[in-house]
Amino acid sequence: MIRKLFAVALAALVAAPLFAAETTYKLDGENTKVTFTGTKPGGKHDGGFKTVTGTAVVTDGTLTKIEVEIDCNSLYSDNEKLTGHLKNPDFFGVKDHPKSTFKTTKIEKTDKGYSVTGDLTLLGNTKPVTFPAAVVEKDGALTLTSEFKIDRTQWGMTYGAKGQVDKDVAIKVAVTAKK
Repeated sequence: MIRKLFAVALAALVAAPLFAAETTYKLDGENTKVTFTGTKPGGKHDGGFKTVTGTAVVTDGTLTKIEVEIDCNSLYSDNEKLTGHLKNPDFFGVKDHPKSTFKTTKIEKTDKGYSVTGDLTLLGNTKPVTFPAAVVEKDGALTLTSEFKIDRTQWGMTYGAKGQVDKDVAIKVAVTAKK
């Protein structure tokens, strides 16, 4: 009898990962906002991207994977002339680099939410980034928010880096996706 119970318990432990509750949320420009704020000695400019696609995966209530692709041609800013400049080779170079991507490599729970690490590709250059994220999955919906900074020069955006335009760019991500 003990042998049978042991066999059943062992089978349940081995099979448990097969029955993990995994939910994939589709990310798009309607439910996912990626915005930025760039600063310079004379002020700041806000912008973002209208076209975002990807997925976020939650397994047993824990965020486990994020993959995002951004259409850089959908870039906008608070100034039409600046939008054009941001699309040229001084910044995003959208003609040669129309897409940017982010793919997680590690996600860890923290006291305040999650620490998300992944590979960010801009201008054809891939660098690791880590940022905090607040994540809530409830009633068939996923909410994720994050604010962090990146040094744009690490990806080759060096225009104005000698004091005209700050190297650090503030990034905000807001997701409100449903199953």
